[in-house]
Amino acid sequence: MKQLKTLTIIGIITVLITGSLAHFVYSWTGNNHIAGLFTPVNESVWEHMKLLFFPMLAYSLFLAFRLRREYPCIVSAFCFGILAGTWLIPAFYYAYTSILGKNVFLLDIGTFILSVLAAFLLSYRLTLSCRLKPFTLLLCGLVCILFICFVRFTYRPPDLILFQDPAIHQSDQYNAALRRGRHPLNKPH
Repeated sequence: MKQLKTLTIIGIITVLITGSLAHFVYSWTGNNHIAGLFTPVNESVWEHMKLLFFPMLAYSLFLAFRLRREYPCIVSAFCFGILAGTWLIPAFYYAYTSILGKNVFLLDIGTFILSVLAAFLLSYRLTLSCRLKPFTLLLCGLVCILFICFVRFTYRPPDLILFQDPAIHQSDQYNAALRRGRHPLNKPH
């Protein structure tokens, strides 16, 4: 159990670091199309979910191959952790922005950190409890579907708020107001 705990802590640190660095990879690679499939290509919430998903998936594969004999439930547990952590990002983000009415950079960082911590804590506990072992195939399938969605929606996102780049969305609202003959900063009389 000590080995699992140690590797879980290393995983948390690894995902926090690689996820944070992944935020910049697309621009560092000169907007490389392949890099964009696995790292954010814009500032949408959907793209930021990649910051947890891909690093944790890679680390989970490492853990599964290393510890699957000692911990037969590690695959189901980490699949659940990946899914939960990834979807906690928009849950936390939309919760706090609905309360504050705006996004705050430090809270965005906190959202990522909290989601990573929750994902690994859930994975650790579920590895030990084996509660999700009967659902291994389903959980692996859901991770695969989310993987495919990230690849598919990177360059062809649906027209939903989760996929909208806030900078472009705000710019579109600004331009629409100008076309209507109103400057967005001027209040109507």
